Parts: sequence; C-alpha cells; structure tokens
Amino acid sequence: MSTAGFDLVVRDGTVVSPGRREVADVGLRDGRIAQLGGLMSGAAEIDASGLLVIPGGIDAHVHLTCAALAAELAALGEEKGWVDDFWTGSLAGLAGGITTVGNMTFALPGESMTAAVARDMAGAAAEAAVDWFLHPVLTPPADETVREIGELAAAGHKSMKVFLSDSQFAPGTPGLADAIAAAGHAGSLTLVHCEDEGILRRTGRELIDSGRGALRHFPEARPVSAEVAAVGDAIQLARQTGSAIYIVHLSSAEALDRCRQARAAGLPVYVETRPLYLHLTSERFAEPDAGKYVGAPPLRSQADRDALWRGLAAGDIDTVCSDHAPWTLADKLDPALDVVTARQGVADLETLMPMLFSEGVTAGRISLDRFVELTSANAARLFGLYPRKGTIAVGSDADLVLWDSLERRVVDGARMQSRAGYSVYDGMSVQGWPRFVIRRGQLVLADGDCTAQPGQGQHAWRTTSSQQLSPPAS
Repeated sequence: MSTAGFDLVVRDGTVVSPGRREVADVGLRDGRIAQLGGLMSGAAEIDASGLLVIPGGIDAHVHLTCAALAAELAALGEEKGWVDDFWTGSLAGLAGGITTVGNMTFALPGESMTAAVARDMAGAAAEAAVDWFLHPVLTPPADETVREIGELAAAGHKSMKVFLSDSQFAPGTPGLADAIAAAGHAGSLTLVHCEDEGILRRTGRELIDSGRGALRHFPEARPVSAEVAAVGDAIQLARQTGSAIYIVHLSSAEALDRCRQARAAGLPVYVETRPLYLHLTSERFAEPDAGKYVGAPPLRSQADRDALWRGLAAGDIDTVCSDHAPWTLADKLDPALDVVTARQGVADLETLMPMLFSEGVTAGRISLDRFVELTSANAARLFGLYPRKGTIAVGSDADLVLWDSLERRVVDGARMQSRAGYSVYDGMSVQGWPRFVIRRGQLVLADGDCTAQPGQGQHAWRTTSSQQLSPPAS
C-alpha cells in the first residue's frame, strides 16, 4: 500500500458499504477515495473511532425552488410555493447526511422542459452546496416532447417525472405511452406519481358537497383505491413500452402488492417510499393541526405502515427518499384551505436518514447494510450514478458520512435548517445522527458546524441507469 500523503485521512472508523464492513482508514485525494486500508498520511485527519463511515446519502426526490423560479412565479402572480431553495435545502441535507439530491423540475405554462432544466441548472449552480441532478417533469405529450426527452437524456438528464394525478396524463392519453417509450429508449427512468385523477376528483367533490371539506378529512379525499388504480396503470405502461418505471412515495400495502407481483413477472418496476408513511399514520388527522401532515398520498393505516417496513427489509422497496416539499406552518394551516386545495408536502431532508436509522436499524427492523442500500447505493444504481456515488470504493467520489449510532436528539424543527420552521416529528427522540459529513473530499459538517458555501455543489452527470440492484443485504 502507498504511504503517499492524502488531502484527508479518515482513521479507524467502521467502513460500511453493502456486503462489506471493516475497520479501516480511508485516504481521500482530489475529491475521490484514493485508498482503503493500509499505511497512509494526510494533510488533515479525522478520528472516526467508534463511528460508522457510510456513503453520503442520495435523496433522489426533493422539491427545491431556485431564486429564478421564485421570481418568475411572483411575476406571474402565482403562489410562491415551497420555501426551500437549493441553498437552504443543501444545509438541511448536509445536516442529515445527504450529499446529493434529485430535484423535480417543473416547466411554467408555455415553457419547455429544456428551458425549465436550464433554469434549475443555473439556480443550483449558484445556490447548491450538495451535488444535484434533475428530473424534468413531463409536459403534455407531443412530438416535440418526445424529441426533448431524448435530447435531455443525451445531456445527462436521464429521468423524467409523470403525474398520473394530473388530468393531462390520464390513462390512454395520446402520446403518453410514446413519451415513456422514448424515455426507455434513451436510457431514462420514468418516475410516476400514482394517484388516479378521476377518483381524486370524485372523492374531493363528494367531501366538499357533504360539508366534510376540512383538512381532517384529507385521507378520505385521496383513498388507497386511487393509488392502487394508478399503480396498475403505471405497471401497464411498463408492460406496454418495456420501459423502466419508478413508483414514487408509495404508501399502501395493496399498492406494494401490485408492484411485487409486477416484479415477479419480470417487469422493470422500482419502488420508493418516504418517511411520512414509515413513522406516522392517518390517526394524526384527528389532531387540531391536521393540516401540517398533508402530503399526497396521505398518511395511511398502521397495517400499511407495518407492510412498508416489511417491504423495506425484504427488498420489495428500493429507496427511501424525502419528497422534501416544505411550507411554513402558517401556510399549511391556512383556514381557507380544504381537502382539494390543501398544501401538500413537508420538510424531511434533515430527518430522512436519522429517522430511518433510529426506527429501522436501532429498532431492529432493517440491517445496517439495508440502510445504506435504501439511502444511497440503490439510488446511485437506479439513477446512473454508481459507482461514482453510492459506495465507498477506490475511485468513487469522497462523499462520506461519519455516523454516530449512539447520539440521541429530540427533533425540534424550529432549530433545523429548512425554512419551514417546524417538523412533523417535533418532540420525537431519534438515535443516530451524522457527526461529520464530507462532500467530494471536503469536510463540510463537523459536530453541527456547517462550513459549506453556496455554489460548491456540482451537477451529478448520469449515465444510463444500471437498474441492477443487488439482493437485499441481510
């Protein structure tokens, strides 16, 4: 082994990548992992004894609003939207062990996906302290849309997002299958929001007409049947086109069963869930501040929660991502809102990894290897970042989290980095937090002190997704 000097050496930590765990030193040079184990010396060193050294988290599903988009929305007289930009989102991510995010990029009315991507690329380049990649949200299918999908993929944007909850993308919409087929042909993964628009429209109208439009009835407005129907439609699109699909924020046992059956039949169907469904249930909507828990799909039953945890352990669910879409509490609890107009989304970037570790690894529901797969390795594979990211290996980006598995904190959203100013987990005790975070070889978080700066993040160029996930680690 070389004894040559390194920019940074991480000493005596327990290095964890799926399938491998060892106490070893890690030598970092020029933003990459240059050596694992053996003799080494560094210009700087970190004592990681007693800590886990894991790959930086990859949260492939966030909603951050860059300053340019906020300005355009204001000019159009539109609602300002989610309160975190790429800078505050970066701060929240780094505080929770996330070093790379995948942002949903929406086109404004009349705007192309390409123009929307260019705007978010510029905004992220100026604001982000984490690395990023983008998911263009599909605009109404047309010939030019299909061409754009291929062009964006060639530029490294190898994914797109489709909302089946949008009437413009109802089953049988002309051009929808063509767009998904084009994504598959270009090596892109199609992310699908699975709620049936017709069912949502009917249940929402019925609740309001019957005087049950208050936010406490939100779960009834978006029932499990809407998710299951849309998951079935998404699976059919995968079968029809041969293209890979990625079901975002899956929330129910029945929908997971549909995905499990599709996978058993050999269809390229991948599944994400989010923390809300792992840690909370629909009983929260009986509380006076029910509106703060609104997300789509809504919180489900305890039986659904239990099924998702089993799915995580069994490998039926591939990733856990935050769907970070933060509002202020005042915006969420606005008395003018009802079950149809409710503001969807919560802040979850900072709590994603600690909550999953605490309720998963510490509680014995999932293994440590599975935790790393769910928060980093699988997303890297699915989104064309592996092995540059998602693993601790020579040549990979030096994105490392030095994790204190014993540290316990009580969640207090008012003291966290998101501009939301609160957390749906406020008051919960969580065991397992990052002590040090290294992004591409640079120490950016040490004992709660973040030294990252806007613009230090980089666009994470993606190759075609490998879509080959290892069997779940025991």
